[in-house]
Amino acid sequence: MTVEQLTEEEREVWLAALPGWTLARDGAAIARNFAFADFSEAFAFMARVALIAEKRDHHPEWCNAYNRVAIELTTHDAGGLSLRDVKMAKAIDALM
Repeated sequence: MTVEQLTEEEREVWLAALPGWTLARDGAAIARNFAFADFSEAFAFMARVALIAEKRDHHPEWCNAYNRVAIELTTHDAGGLSLRDVKMAKAIDALM
C-alpha cells in the first residue's frame, strides 16, 4: 500500500484543523508539546498513545522529561507528512 505525502495546500488545511500542532522539519512533520501535572500523568498519557500507535502501526517520535511530552508525527513511507499523521494527531488529541 502506497502512502501519499500531503501537498502543501493539504498540510495547511489539516494543520488548521489540529489546534496546538505545528509544522516541523520544513513541513515534513507535525509536532505538539503536552504538559501534565506530574510524571505519572505524562507516562500514563504516553502509554495510551502507545496502544493507539500499535493498533494503527504508526508510531510517534517522542520525548519525555518529567511532566512534559513532545511528539512529532511523520510518515517515513511517504517521505513526509501524510493523512496517517493527521489521523494519529486527532486520536492523540482525543485522549486529552
